[in-house]
Amino acid sequence: MTPIEKIRLLKLLYQYRAMGFEYFQEYRPLSSVPSLPQTLEELKRDVAHCHLCALSKSRKNVVFGAGNLRAKVMFIGDNPGANEDETGLLYAGKSGELLAKMIENVLLVPKEEVYVTTILKCKTPQNRVPTPEEVACCKPYVMQQIQTIKPQIIVALGSTAFHHLTGEYDTPIDRVRGTVLNFGEAKLVATFHPSFLLRNPSAKKEVFADLLTIRSML
Repeated sequence: MTPIEKIRLLKLLYQYRAMGFEYFQEYRPLSSVPSLPQTLEELKRDVAHCHLCALSKSRKNVVFGAGNLRAKVMFIGDNPGANEDETGLLYAGKSGELLAKMIENVLLVPKEEVYVTTILKCKTPQNRVPTPEEVACCKPYVMQQIQTIKPQIIVALGSTAFHHLTGEYDTPIDRVRGTVLNFGEAKLVATFHPSFLLRNPSAKKEVFADLLTIRSML
């Protein structure tokens, strides 16, 4: 069973749980598990109607992703902020503006040339760290985005994105940031989230170094 098949099966189980099922009398063969849509437009429509977790009850807008559908570089953050939830758009708010500057001023590419998305597609209350259950509901969507776009480089923005993408839950991000890791057919580099930089401006020099590493790979 491939990783994407495991994630699709997990999504199916969450769907059954949301409908009230407590257990299965018989294991359902993997071949009968429905596939996620193969185009991003179809996937976006699925995400817009997702109600697998309680976050769907409090969201104003789903924040799916934006950018070049053939991007070499894909940035993955944790969850949408209040401004993104309000507008349904990425790059909203101060952290979004900082991310755009990081991309254009350090990577030296237009922000429209990369693809940006988040592990969660809905805002969490008070911007808290998402639970493993919430991430499990949304992860099939971001994995399908990765599989469809096929980026050469994935940039995990912050601990939540790094931990849930790699499964390295016990590894602090400050120990691996800037390190080039294998992630399927892509390379993955973790760095601090722009919102962390707004609270800790002294960390900008580390992120600058991480982005130079990424730029050298382009």
